[in-house]
Amino acid sequence: MDMRDIESRYQEWREKAKADIDLVRELKAMDEKTKEDAFYRDLTFGTGGLRGLIGAGTNRMNVYTVARATQGLADYLKKHFSKEKLKVAISRDSRLKSDLFARTAAEILAGNGIHVFLYPQISPVPTLSFATRYLHCASGIMITASHNPSTYNGYKVYGDDGSQITSEAADAILGEIGKHSYFEGIQKVSYDEGFEKGLIEYIRPSVLTAFLTEVKKQSLLLPGEKVDKDVAIVYTPLNGTGLVPVKRILEESGYTNLTLVKEQEFPNGYFLTCPYPNPEIPQAMAKGIEYAKNVKADLLLATDPDCDRVGIAVKNEEGEYQLLSGNETGMLLFDYLCARRTEHHTMPKHPVLVKTIVTTDMAEKIADHYGVRTVNVLTGFKYIGDQIGRLEKEGHPEDYLFGFEESYGVLSGTYVRDKDAVDGAFLIAEMFCFYKTQGVSLLAKLKELYRTYGFTKNTLHSYLFEGPSGAKTMQDKMALFRKELGHELTGFGGKKISQVLDYLPGLDGLPSSDVLKCRLGADASFVLRPSGTEPKLKLYVSVTAKDEEEAAEEEKRIVADVERVLY
Repeated sequence: MDMRDIESRYQEWREKAKADIDLVRELKAMDEKTKEDAFYRDLTFGTGGLRGLIGAGTNRMNVYTVARATQGLADYLKKHFSKEKLKVAISRDSRLKSDLFARTAAEILAGNGIHVFLYPQISPVPTLSFATRYLHCASGIMITASHNPSTYNGYKVYGDDGSQITSEAADAILGEIGKHSYFEGIQKVSYDEGFEKGLIEYIRPSVLTAFLTEVKKQSLLLPGEKVDKDVAIVYTPLNGTGLVPVKRILEESGYTNLTLVKEQEFPNGYFLTCPYPNPEIPQAMAKGIEYAKNVKADLLLATDPDCDRVGIAVKNEEGEYQLLSGNETGMLLFDYLCARRTEHHTMPKHPVLVKTIVTTDMAEKIADHYGVRTVNVLTGFKYIGDQIGRLEKEGHPEDYLFGFEESYGVLSGTYVRDKDAVDGAFLIAEMFCFYKTQGVSLLAKLKELYRTYGFTKNTLHSYLFEGPSGAKTMQDKMALFRKELGHELTGFGGKKISQVLDYLPGLDGLPSSDVLKCRLGADASFVLRPSGTEPKLKLYVSVTAKDEEEAAEEEKRIVADVERVLY
């Protein structure tokens, strides 16, 4: 888009964008550079819905981009669902403007004659997925930017199965969105009018109770089994949605020695003590570790703002608190689940593990040991949800055993179709107490897994490409990589390429995605892909070796060779 078109868009917004005083002020203060970035494109709508910086412009999250997207969604739903099925569940997290965006979406849907079920308070991603299914809705909307900094917000769309929408649905919705301008043709009723007409209603507390009942069913403890639950747990919701459901399920399940991180206990969209509220980031866990040291806690639990990711820290042999990666936590939970199910003779006939292609290869070795089939899917928990749906259609959803991804997402049941940190926190607490009762720490159990299957090092490297040219640069680099793989490249880090998996044309029944996976011999691999939510090219490396030192050296050599191609 050239500068004349950008200027034209900007002037239209200066004239018409009056619904939010913050937008009026921001538009007035814009210089040429910020103007270009705010208006050079429409905020991308894909399988993850919308996500971007909060602010004025077509490339920002604001009431107008939310209203336009919701009108497009409403048009799509009216074409594909009967009038009786036209219901949508809406939830939001603690982020800035989340309440405004949720209300706006409710007003647009109600204006289109679509019934809205709205959580009256902030509520997590998994509870939105659950409500969409439980209340028999055609769709669900979650206002969240997950673990991004406070300057971001987003708009996730769910299908009637409680999973994030498919690529086909996203394309169809995008087509409907494109038919509308930002300022005309949007059907809307006021929030109060929506309630008066019975088109908007609050989701009742009984729905949360039903959700927590399903989470409790994921327990691997036998009735009456003696486990010491009097462990000191520190929990932080990172100023997000996890406080009520996580605190409630832990206390109701007998984990009453619970300390909350006061500075991060209540909703705060500015995330003052954790600027990047992601349990993957050590800085976000720092305040929790400080509390853990003060109360001599056994376990630290942290959930991100929309409570679909869970991170943990435990004491090592030196008495220091050690953070576990998403891969490590996922493997521990998966092994715990398999061992207990085997012991109880409750393993399904044809058990299935579903993991993303960037998640540790070691999980497949654990699965093979227990006779579990592994299904690898594209990055994004929606693809794990799709596999649950597929098993359900085939008539045996009970075969789904566990799903996890390296980015701290887990799910052990089929009651929702997205990652669930309430379930994660509940199972981690149970697993910790079960092993502690036997005199085994989680770190000792992890070492046992490494002794059995080989030490596996998994790393993630991100390369930033911001601005209008960023997306094109990443596409060019991926194209270059494919070209080099076809001609010059035969190995990385001294290891020969044993297999190249290119997901761009579509592979193993998965939709097309700009992702490359290279297997290097039998004990290493890497995945390269552009992020779907951030202006980053991501490199995931997995190396199995005899010990940590050897794995680290091999990983370093592989990364260096990949970066030589990229730069």
